[in-house]
Amino acid sequence: MFKTKLLIGTVLLAASLGTMAAEWQALPGKAPEPADNPTTPAKVELGKMLYHDTRLSANGVLSCNSCHNVMNGGEDNRSGSIGVKDQRGGRSAPTVWNSAFNSVQFWDGRAPSLEAQAKGPVTNPIEMGMKSWDDVVARLKAMPGYQAAFTAAFGPDSISADNAAKAIAAYERTLITPNSPYDKYVGGDKSALTEQQARGMQTFADVGCVSCHSGPAFNGPTLPEGTGFYQKFPANDNGALEAMYNFSADLGRQAETKNAADAHLFKVPTLRNIALTAPYFHNGKVQNLEDAVKIMAKLQLNKDLTAEQSADIVAFLNGLTGEFPKIEMPRLPAYANKAFPAE
Repeated sequence: MFKTKLLIGTVLLAASLGTMAAEWQALPGKAPEPADNPTTPAKVELGKMLYHDTRLSANGVLSCNSCHNVMNGGEDNRSGSIGVKDQRGGRSAPTVWNSAFNSVQFWDGRAPSLEAQAKGPVTNPIEMGMKSWDDVVARLKAMPGYQAAFTAAFGPDSISADNAAKAIAAYERTLITPNSPYDKYVGGDKSALTEQQARGMQTFADVGCVSCHSGPAFNGPTLPEGTGFYQKFPANDNGALEAMYNFSADLGRQAETKNAADAHLFKVPTLRNIALTAPYFHNGKVQNLEDAVKIMAKLQLNKDLTAEQSADIVAFLNGLTGEFPKIEMPRLPAYANKAFPAE
């Protein structure tokens, strides 16, 4: 925790000295991968199947893609995702696009890796609702197609929770959206951003947004997996905005660590493709990007933006929408001579 706070303080100090504005970085075309889970085509193909397979949920209706839709902005445009038995999650689903560039996963950073994150929703009683990963593994073993896919990815007799999570994570590491207008601009094509977007890019730096939203994914500095880059939200009290949006009701990281020092700390989210991922903030209470920009300026920087400043920043943020790879839905394995198991 001390390391986290020191890191935040260092970044804020750098911003105050004006050093962050020059740190414009394009998004890499390949995501980092852990040594114990190198990306292979067989893993990616298996992970794609698992990611889109509703049979990883208790009722056979929900998949990872249900809440993190790769046919769109990588989430579900809801304030809280719909889980089994029509339950609603308490936080807005983060985008899966470019999630490989997060050093931790979930709003509160409770998963240190994509592999750890992949295991959580499947057995969460509000999300996909499986009683255990043992039950998931039993379902997968009942489908000959998965036997073959796991063998291709990991070797014989390899169907397990750990390998399923590794495959899903390997697939998610391919979900990258490079070559946005911003990326082309910092790469030397000064016509890639409009005049307003270029002005908004400078305003984004000048008002202090880069104190948190730096780095190639605009989610803070590049850190080793599991480190986490957090910020308190709200950083400044504002009774009117609190009454309207109730941001402080969620204790953030404290709910996970039980440490009072972590109250209202949240992982700094990526701004990549932010124009596609409304509603905004951890509770999804803000419906449009212009309002989100003004609220962030007020609550985090204690600044009131002019109409021109907010419009320019919004224009710049629209320039962070990247190129999405073509997604082909997988052919999923079938049960052999049996029906889907009843709940």
